[in-house]
Amino acid sequence: MFTVRKATERGRTQLEWLDSFHSFSFGEYYDPKHHHFRSLRVINDDLVGAGAGFGMHPHRDMEIVTYMISGELAHKDSLGSGGTIRPGDVQYMSAGTGILHSEFNPSKLNPAKLLQIWLMPDKKGHTPRYEQKSLPVSGDGWDVLVSPDGRDGSLSIRQDATLLRAKWTKPVELRHHFAMGRAGWLQVVSGEVTVDDKALSAGDALMIEEETEVVISADIGAEVLLFDLGE
Repeated sequence: MFTVRKATERGRTQLEWLDSFHSFSFGEYYDPKHHHFRSLRVINDDLVGAGAGFGMHPHRDMEIVTYMISGELAHKDSLGSGGTIRPGDVQYMSAGTGILHSEFNPSKLNPAKLLQIWLMPDKKGHTPRYEQKSLPVSGDGWDVLVSPDGRDGSLSIRQDATLLRAKWTKPVELRHHFAMGRAGWLQVVSGEVTVDDKALSAGDALMIEEETEVVISADIGAEVLLFDLGE
């Protein structure tokens, strides 16, 4: 079963320095029909203004992944970790028993666009940890960004969830097989894609349930993230 979640149906938070679209209930936006999807709890499509960002704030018992689309974001946390992530970079923070962090757009001119993703951990009380990587686009195939076992150089997450990325440089179909009992969430980052005769644009998403395979066709330049989620 394929269920479309249109970009225009998402919740939204607008501040002077932040424009954020929420796929799931977040902050003042509450939608009981879209509170989470399996372990996937948050996908925020954020545009952070130049010279602005999130001050130091706490998280606990959540697996947090940030995927940069454009611009830069500087990170600092209570573990002493720090760094700047750029387009294509993936940042992972396991909040565990508790962590404080800040995220700031260092540019004086350009906004930063990113997807902030939260997944519920496999259990509470993990030791907090932080990691970031630049994972180049392989081209016309799937890149593993996050996985339980850190395969193919991906970031290792504390949940039965795998995050894949694809970016099209030529018009080819991509396929992904789902093992029995698993489900998928497809998030369109840019461009136009088609799945099961359903046309999707940037910001749209597709819930994939009780399917063994998804087949995606797209225009050149299209980019998607695909979550393969356990029970």
